[in-house]
Amino acid sequence: MSTRVFVRAGAPALSTRLNDLFADTDDVALVAAGAAADVVVDLRVGDHDGLGQRQSSATVEGEALMADVRATGASRIVLMSSALVYGAQLNNPIPITEDAPLRPEPDFVYGRQLAAVEHVVDRWRRGAPDRSVAVLRPVVTVAAGATSSLARALAAGSGQRWGQEDPPAQFVHLDDLAAAIAVVVRTGIDGLVNVAPDGWIPGDRVRALSGARWRVPLPGQLAEWVTALRWRFQRGPIPPGLGPYTRAPWVISNDRLRSLGWQPTVTNEQAYVEGTEEPWWSSVTPKRRQELALSAAVALVIVAVATTVVITVRAVRRATPRQ
Repeated sequence: MSTRVFVRAGAPALSTRLNDLFADTDDVALVAAGAAADVVVDLRVGDHDGLGQRQSSATVEGEALMADVRATGASRIVLMSSALVYGAQLNNPIPITEDAPLRPEPDFVYGRQLAAVEHVVDRWRRGAPDRSVAVLRPVVTVAAGATSSLARALAAGSGQRWGQEDPPAQFVHLDDLAAAIAVVVRTGIDGLVNVAPDGWIPGDRVRALSGARWRVPLPGQLAEWVTALRWRFQRGPIPPGLGPYTRAPWVISNDRLRSLGWQPTVTNEQAYVEGTEEPWWSSVTPKRRQELALSAAVALVIVAVATTVVITVRAVRRATPRQ
């Protein structure tokens, strides 16, 4: 009998990949919202593409997830969280395993929200003996035409500090993340699972791959102040609290996921290069596009008015007889 799975969709690129994986098998039957299900797969809470734009609280996110679980009658949850919940600390082990404590940055609302929702589903799991929960914690997700705002923000934060090296980084391709979710669903594992390719990329290599132009590095505190001002007045590129993730390591181990039979097909470097080879306009959020379009329209109006004034003044001068 097929396992009935309800997917709470997040970013379209990941949702489509996961649906395609399940559609090619006969051991999983995808069901619509409200239909009876054995497993609820949540892609919405850990959607990196909404970074810095979320308005709902962890309580709202958790209640919405629980409502769908109750509606389907599912006894199992597969939650996509993020490796961000480990926090970025100078004393982090390299790599971080699933046994490490959660230490999300206090000023990073998104990271705290993920940790809080993890707590909600764990409390639900302990409420009955037949319930189980698998939490996936992927690193930065990338793919051609579907790179998350998290990846762009972290890349923008590299190379900004005077006399300090950038930490190593990891990037997982959406194809490999979808495969990891499918493996977790089929194996029925109960617990935490990190998702990352083998190894990591040194900080200087990340900057070289990004092709970013050289910038004058600033002392730590000044760099943070400038970053905060840029976010406040320009809506980017680095939201409050994300700065520490560009200054301290938070790379993770994938041993547990590999033990389930999962194997990465795209390396960190390959994923990063593919995910960053796109037109700059495609990486701008819809809200920012509206702001840029409005600014351009205002600029055109100002130019048109100024041009009209100049032409009018010249015409008046020519028409006025000289004394």
